[in-house]
Amino acid sequence: MGGSSSPPRVYLSPPDVGEDERTLLLDAFDSNWIAPVGPHVDAFENEFAAAVGAPYAVALSSGTAALHLALLLLDVRPGDEVIVPTLTFVASANAVSYAGATPVFVDSSPTTWNLDPALVAALLEDRARQGKTPKALIAVDLYGQCADYEPLDRICADSGVLTVEDAAEALGATYRGRSAGTFGNVGIFSFNGNKIITTSGGGMLVTDDGDWARRARHLATQARDAAVHYEHSNIGFNYRMSNLLAAVGRGQLRGLVAKVARRREIFSRYSQELGSLPGISFMPEASYGTSSRWLTVALVDAESFGSTRDDLIVLLERENIEARPAWKPMHLQPVYRGAECYGGEVAASIFAQGICLPSGSSLSEPDQMRVIELLRSGAVRR
Repeated sequence: MGGSSSPPRVYLSPPDVGEDERTLLLDAFDSNWIAPVGPHVDAFENEFAAAVGAPYAVALSSGTAALHLALLLLDVRPGDEVIVPTLTFVASANAVSYAGATPVFVDSSPTTWNLDPALVAALLEDRARQGKTPKALIAVDLYGQCADYEPLDRICADSGVLTVEDAAEALGATYRGRSAGTFGNVGIFSFNGNKIITTSGGGMLVTDDGDWARRARHLATQARDAAVHYEHSNIGFNYRMSNLLAAVGRGQLRGLVAKVARRREIFSRYSQELGSLPGISFMPEASYGTSSRWLTVALVDAESFGSTRDDLIVLLERENIEARPAWKPMHLQPVYRGAECYGGEVAASIFAQGICLPSGSSLSEPDQMRVIELLRSGAVRR
């Protein structure tokens, strides 16, 4: 009895692995270095630091772990405030909660979708009048585009606010010729399965302070003191990356330039094929840098286009194609109900209209054109 089968699933941003990863993983396996120490961890840290131009890199179990440790390095404590963009993945805010601090959310700039420096300045002026200063700021490089660090660094330096660059989505991006992740006091990256490069799960903390790098490694290995027995003077965490996953990361890193170039090609094709349709626009690229285009994100004006963002997600899902809304802002999340937010309208509008399209570096041209044709079919006929 015959029947039609659905086409293979097209994912939003799947892993893109090859022979290098397999060879290095088998090397780690055959060496019996399975635990979260080993030569591949050391090599991955060194190679990654060289790739982004950071003096020190610490391989960790996740980007969220890296964020948590970054805040601890900045001595963020219960009762402190930390400025966080409202338009981000929840991990950026959750790490603040892990440290016992309070996130204060700030809206996006409509021209970059990233943290609005003018609103950060307004918040800090308000806090100065109240006689208190936030301890730190987390700047997120949204969807692969760096935040605007020149004004942010100046504003924070003038107020004595320390900074973390959350470059989880932006490996391979640049700001004024310098690699994402190397701004602020500490930078972090994610190697989750959907990121530019992956270790299946993992992250990296980078810094130019050797003492901070050593402290991050210490905290990430349950803060074990230098003693023959197990001695602990501080609360630590089980946050180190395994040697197996670091081996995969080394292979992935070798293909970084090509993976970023491919994602940028995918964005360009979407923009060229769909950008002239009424009611469709794309996340702008800021003049100060080059985005990794981790995900291609389009805005859908339903009145002009003829379908809503959600209509398009359903349309694609029927054809076994994954698409998702843009991030729901933190100030609209139930878990952060009641948190203070400066602005919020820009982020809320991006969430209401934003659709993330399949963008992985392994996406084939035929599959991308299938996505494009389906989106065209959702447009109003004039």
